[in-house]
Amino acid sequence: MTTTLAGGRAARRQTMRRIRPRRSPAVPLLLAVWAGAAAVLGLWWQNTPSVADTTGRILNAGRITGLLAGYLMALVVLQMARVPALERRVGSDRVARWHAMTGRYTLCLVLAHVFLTMWGYALQAGKTLGDVVQQTVDSVNQLPDMGKAAIGTGLLVLIGLVSIGPVRRRMPYDTWYHVHLMTYTAVYLTFWHQISSGNDFAVEPAAKTFWYGLYGTVTALVVWFRIITPVRLNLRHRMRVEAVVEETPGIVSVLIGGRKLHRMGAEAGQFFRWRFLAPGMRFSSHPYSLSAAPRPGMLRITVKAIGDHSARLRELEPGTRVWAEGPYGALTAQRRSRGKVLLVAGGVGITPMRALFETLPGAAGDITLLYRANSTQDLALWGELAKIADERGARLMYAVNSPDGERPDISAESLERKIPDIDRHDVFLCGPPGFAQSVYEALRGAGVPARRIHHESFEM
Repeated sequence: MTTTLAGGRAARRQTMRRIRPRRSPAVPLLLAVWAGAAAVLGLWWQNTPSVADTTGRILNAGRITGLLAGYLMALVVLQMARVPALERRVGSDRVARWHAMTGRYTLCLVLAHVFLTMWGYALQAGKTLGDVVQQTVDSVNQLPDMGKAAIGTGLLVLIGLVSIGPVRRRMPYDTWYHVHLMTYTAVYLTFWHQISSGNDFAVEPAAKTFWYGLYGTVTALVVWFRIITPVRLNLRHRMRVEAVVEETPGIVSVLIGGRKLHRMGAEAGQFFRWRFLAPGMRFSSHPYSLSAAPRPGMLRITVKAIGDHSARLRELEPGTRVWAEGPYGALTAQRRSRGKVLLVAGGVGITPMRALFETLPGAAGDITLLYRANSTQDLALWGELAKIADERGARLMYAVNSPDGERPDISAESLERKIPDIDRHDVFLCGPPGFAQSVYEALRGAGVPARRIHHESFEM
């Protein structure tokens, strides 16, 4: 049995009345981040006298690493706040990469700050490098808020360890996710040490005011977008599971009903974080893309069983309450800049591509979908895709393994043969990382500019 959702023309009118491509604010945001870092360096420079001896150099290196670590901590939390301007304009995957990179730099700066500062304190007390551990214990016991800072630093180290690729891949997603949420606690505990022990804030009241403003603003954004906004959304729309339908072996669609769902602001290509309030699933929140454009009373996700949570979706009963956060993601029609569009999907990456295939405006022949799967039996939603292609005059192609297991050729040459004017297309791409990388390289080889290859990964 497969699901078929009608209303494609209405969805196209609702989703995109006309093409209005928007520029990503990523570059201005990165410039603002660097400007903030420069201001922190300026604060340190202004309050740093001439340094003549080794102890002074070590202590001042500890000061600057501490200031930069405090600044980056605020950015780490900001990147977790799910601010719509970041999630929908920059892209959730890009923000996630920024968050991971900023977290690594923050942890390195924190550890450098602790080591350099304790080493400097030891030298001031007439001790040696070998006394750093004892000096750290003495400082934690004697200085204000240092106990909190020590606990916060330990949490940051723990979070950093579980975020290492090989470790994370071996952990259940829910365990990693909930450990990662302790970042909020770690930042809160280390903040008070910055204010009470930081010399720069003691001598510069304006700097202390700025620091409170920075952390206060980030805290307000977290509370608003991670707590208040989801509560309002779910109270307003009251979503429940309507049905669970098996599309192909191992892939199910979950139909979700509610009130005025088309007013949630979701677009084709976006995703929500879904929490199903069923036994054993209440504390799990996972990102799944919409596999059809939002209807007034219906949303749909289509999920492949690749983990405990996704495998249990087939067991959901109609009437199960649903808690959602979103919409998130920038893989939408707003990125389009050309009349012709190629959609490339690999495996379950078909879900956002199917929604875009349905809703992207275009004349006959303007929209092409290339669907990669291991076999024809794995082509989920194929009946719907064929129907959409017939109604719209769109092109629908698939690439599956041969009977002897040979993989299909998706190269620059094969793409140019199939789509001679591919270099004049926008391309939307979604699939496993290895597949996405190989297709990206093939597209670049076929002459498609990087700025017109739109990709978003949902491994968060």
